[in-house]
This record gives sequence, structure tokens and C-alpha cells, in this order.
Amino acid sequence: MKNVFKKIILAVSAAALVFAAFPVTSAYAADDTPPATGEVSNEKLEKMWARQLQAYEKIGKTFEDTDAHIAKFQQRIDKAAENGKDVTDLQAALDAYSVALKAAQPKYTSMAGIVNTHAGFDADGKVTDAEQAKSTVQQMRTSMQELKSTMGGTFKALREALKAFREANKPTEPKTERDS
Repeated sequence: MKNVFKKIILAVSAAALVFAAFPVTSAYAADDTPPATGEVSNEKLEKMWARQLQAYEKIGKTFEDTDAHIAKFQQRIDKAAENGKDVTDLQAALDAYSVALKAAQPKYTSMAGIVNTHAGFDADGKVTDAEQAKSTVQQMRTSMQELKSTMGGTFKALREALKAFREANKPTEPKTERDS
């Protein structure tokens, strides 16, 4: 009886493995007309435009009163130098960032023209002409890439220099009675 039971279990397992090799669903033939690779839906264009406008506004905050921001940062560097701290890397990073900001300002200003005309989009960001909207999104992307290349990673370098400065100049923790 044990032998018959083992043979039945073995046969069922083998059948299960054979059927597992075959797909359960049917295969359907693909459409005769594949989707065009260059087509973008109006909804996607609207989302892309909204993200670009959001990025444009965020970048705009950087260009608001740049001289005051740089002067404030310079004051902090000068104060650290007066306290005997080594600020050479921090000063070099700030100088590079300042030069890059001034060079990038005209590129940012030219982006305002694209935003103000918003060809292919209405005032609410809805697509009115898909081809013009596609062109506007592409122009904005190109302008943002040019702006990024003009900045040349100087903001990131400034941030890294500040992080290194803070790490090198961590205040020492005062000893407590328990540490003695």
C-alpha cells in the first residue's frame, strides 16, 4: 500500500512539473501599428511643463539678491578667519560660486522669456498646441541644461567645502566630572 501511494504522489508531482512548464495565459499577437516613439501625450507635456516651472521658480530664489547672500556668507568666512580658522578652501569655493552665479544670471533671465510666452500652453498650463508645447518644453530643458553647465557644480563644491570646514572645526566637547 505504501508503494502504491508513493507511485501516485510521484505521478502527480511529475504531472504538476510538466504543466508548470506551459504558460497558463494565451499569447496574443501584437498590434500592427506600434506606438510612435516621438509622441508625447498632452497630459505628459502638462506634467513636464509644471515640473519645469517649479524648477524655474526654485532656481529663481537663488538669483534673488545674490549680492546680499554672498556678502552674508563672506562675513561669516571673515569672522571664522579672524578666529584663526583655515578658510582657504571655503573662500575659494565661495569665489567660484559667486563667479558662476554672475555668469549664469543672463541664462536664467533668458528662461523668463520662455516662461512668459509659454507657447503651446495656456495660462493654466494646459496644452493648446501639442507641437508648440513640445518645442517649449524642449527649449526649457535645453536652457536648464545650459544653466547647469554654466554653474559647473560650484554650489555642490561650496556645500562640500562648508561640510569639510565644519567637520574640521567641530567644537570639542567639554569634559565632565565623570570623564575624569
